[in-house]
Amino acid sequence: MKLNESRIKKRLGESVRRYRREAGLSQEYLAELTGLHRTYISDIERGSRNVAILNIVRLAKALKVKPSDLVDGVEK
Repeated sequence: MKLNESRIKKRLGESVRRYRREAGLSQEYLAELTGLHRTYISDIERGSRNVAILNIVRLAKALKVKPSDLVDGVEK
């Protein structure tokens, strides 16, 4: 089975953006909460980053969701 890597990254980014907006957080503040750079957050949301599992966990913790919530449906 071949993975469509760009689609997976895009869907993860859409998920991060949705949860960030629902939480009322700016990219800058999410970056501060996670210890990641704001441009890294922006890259994730645009689907141009391959995000390490540890960063998915950091993002989920800051967004107060489970890591699985962020990746739910990315393979569809």
